[in-house]
Amino acid sequence: MGATHTIRVQQSGESYQCGESESLLQAMARIGRKCIPAGCLNGGCGVCKVAIRAGAVRKCGAMSRDHVSEQDEAQGVVLACRVSPCGPLEIEVIGKMRKAFVGA
Repeated sequence: MGATHTIRVQQSGESYQCGESESLLQAMARIGRKCIPAGCLNGGCGVCKVAIRAGAVRKCGAMSRDHVSEQDEAQGVVLACRVSPCGPLEIEVIGKMRKAFVGA
């Protein structure tokens, strides 16, 4: 799996470990956490949309332009199922199911 990094979810304060070779969503599912909403798991539904507030990611799959525009992506808005961490991250859940998961 290579290096692992701490992913922290702003709204809940929860943290989990994610390897550089897996998506943010894959790592969360692997350890049985539910701090990021999950839907289709392949970039089509937009449910796992997050904003990168600190740190950097690399794409590990195509980003659906139905849910994340090029401008959004340039500003750190991504689908958690389509990015891997380059180091420690702080993220904010902003997807469609945000209220159900973070009580916002």
